[in-house]
Amino acid sequence: MTTLAGGTDTLTRDALTVLQPGFTGTTAPDWLLRRLGEGLASVGLFGRNIASPGQLAALTAQLRAERDDVLVAIDEEGGDVTRLEVRTGSSFPGNHALGAVDDVELTREVAHELGRRLAACGVNLNWAPSADVNSDPRNPVIGVRSFGADTDLAARHTAAYVTGLQSAGVAACTKHFPGHGDTAVDSHHALPRIDVPEDVLSDRELTPFRAAIAAGSRAVMSAHILVPALDPDRPATLSHRILTGLLRGELGYDGLIVTDGMEMRAIAGTYGIERGSVLAVAAGADAICVGGGLADDATVRRLRDALVAAVRTGELPEERLAEAADRVRALARWASTAGPAPGETHGSEIGLHAARRALTVTVPPGLGSPETFKPLTEPPYVAALTPVANIAVGDETPWGIAAELVHLLPGTVTGSFSAGEGNETEAAAGESAGRAALEAAGPRRIVAVVRDEHRHPWMASALDTLLAARPDTIVVEMGVPQAAPRGALHIATHGAARVCGRAAAEVITGL
Repeated sequence: MTTLAGGTDTLTRDALTVLQPGFTGTTAPDWLLRRLGEGLASVGLFGRNIASPGQLAALTAQLRAERDDVLVAIDEEGGDVTRLEVRTGSSFPGNHALGAVDDVELTREVAHELGRRLAACGVNLNWAPSADVNSDPRNPVIGVRSFGADTDLAARHTAAYVTGLQSAGVAACTKHFPGHGDTAVDSHHALPRIDVPEDVLSDRELTPFRAAIAAGSRAVMSAHILVPALDPDRPATLSHRILTGLLRGELGYDGLIVTDGMEMRAIAGTYGIERGSVLAVAAGADAICVGGGLADDATVRRLRDALVAAVRTGELPEERLAEAADRVRALARWASTAGPAPGETHGSEIGLHAARRALTVTVPPGLGSPETFKPLTEPPYVAALTPVANIAVGDETPWGIAAELVHLLPGTVTGSFSAGEGNETEAAAGESAGRAALEAAGPRRIVAVVRDEHRHPWMASALDTLLAARPDTIVVEMGVPQAAPRGALHIATHGAARVCGRAAAEVITGL
């Protein structure tokens, strides 16, 4: 076995190279810098690592001082899932808003500007876009992260997003292969299952990934989902049939395959992260993403040692691990030399412009039209009907329109209401929340803000209570607008990013 400079043998170095770990803190810990010197080639960043653009640029410079071609990855979708602006909300609407506009050039421009900001901070791999077709409206983890439920729309916007992001010199990582849209289970908590025939998968789920591959997506992320029509035994991340047979063989993809977070319960709860990582690389994955919840040197050592042991026992072919490591290094070489396309500038306001275009404003029948709506001139009461946060989004990212209305109408009062944790039925819990909102509002005009009303019966019940007592209530839907519009004015933003809230607040105040 070859021993390299620094005392790290080739096998151990390759095992480190395929890992994409996270860490805690806003500066790189000593253990991480040491591992970069030993062969680690990628680092994953999350909201906990970012305080400001300047701090992020200093952090990535610190990493590159140890390894100049390091891949610095981030989960920055814009919209609801943001790490750059985790404490303020994103300056960019998410995929669903872009799909609602359905202007592929706008999507490309938004992705380019997002990529430009990432590149300016030293980030060169983005775990985005989500190419999932949101065909199950009950989906608890994709939702507004998808461009929509229409396959062709999702495909053309996925391709535009990949093109825009990579034109800024940031590698796209299209996800979640072979498609996470037709699920009613969150793979952060359990293993979702998609029970549809192979021809449906080919026509629906795979079409956006074909478009991403054709657009040159540098990376693809696997999904922790069971698809019996393709592999009845193992989830996609661990399936040779899906990663090597389908993605590599049938679709002809030759870029980097990255796993979704291996600490997610869909894998960790069944296989464990060490066993899961070995099976993933054996199946055809090239990079192991871990660190959303597990972010320490002990985890890196365990995964490195598991991969090395699997090679030495013959469970994992050494050639497969070497091939995976070579793909990571190849992407690192591309990313270290890629730069923005000449002449590409779209301006800092492109996100707000897109959010404004994405709004759907409705006045229910018999109540007039959007043109006859009288904008608010007095500070209202904003009642946010707040669901449990999606883990991918995180509960630290603010959402809603309250902050924007406070800015435009000083004196606006806000409150948050949820289903609570009691033994009430959802309908009763919603009625209680609605009554509490009415009492808190007093005589003020109410603006009720919801997120996926169709998925939360308590939320629908709360709105029933509000509208029965106060039919002049304005309703703002910041999730997937599946429920019928209601209220004196209904605004669908198609996402909960800060700019989506700003756009809705502008309509409410007549700006």
